[in-house]
Amino acid sequence: MDKVRVLIVEDERKMANLLKRGLEEEGYTVDLAADGPEGILLGTDNPYDMILLDIALPGQDGIEVCRTLRTSGVSAPIIMLTARDTVDMKVSALDSGADDYLTKPFSFAELLARLRALQRRTKTEVPAKLQVADLVVDPITRRVSRGGQEIILTPKEYALLDCLMRHPNQVLSRTVLAESAWGESYDALTNVIDVYINYLRNKIDRGFEPKLIHTRRGLGYVLEDETSRG
Repeated sequence: MDKVRVLIVEDERKMANLLKRGLEEEGYTVDLAADGPEGILLGTDNPYDMILLDIALPGQDGIEVCRTLRTSGVSAPIIMLTARDTVDMKVSALDSGADDYLTKPFSFAELLARLRALQRRTKTEVPAKLQVADLVVDPITRRVSRGGQEIILTPKEYALLDCLMRHPNQVLSRTVLAESAWGESYDALTNVIDVYINYLRNKIDRGFEPKLIHTRRGLGYVLEDETSRG
């Protein structure tokens, strides 16, 4: 099996070296970048399997770096590392294109679990187009349209919609949505789910009929065309 290649973008040298040594002992191949511009340079020039990206970086912060990598076509899963455990910061990190985040200080065992979860997600089989009413999602191109009109989603909005579209007419709890769309289950993320559901409603349902995203009080959310009920 080929080794998984990881880029660590971290300006704290001690932390970077500890992560590098630990991951190499687990069989990963690791490169280091000490600031935002170097992270962008290495991230766009090399085919990494995973990227660990600190938010507080010199030159360009992690949010800018992540957004630049995504707009440059880098699709490798990104885990953001942050010392700020707030909903706003989590939303910003995920909305910039990150797949997950870890709040410092974190255990190395948890980091390994997150990496394994992302590896499993990237290996899943890509299905055919998904459709509910006139809402269509193409998992291969990640294009979304409703009524023939293209809808532009951020990476995390897409991840949440993809989860809902794969389970139409099924009520999904916030925890299930967090596990499916972000790969991990932890209570703090359930607030982020509510924020992203509102984002999706503004893009998927506003100006369209019928409304497809529904709240089931005390249970969660469901994507359903209620007009199609017999």
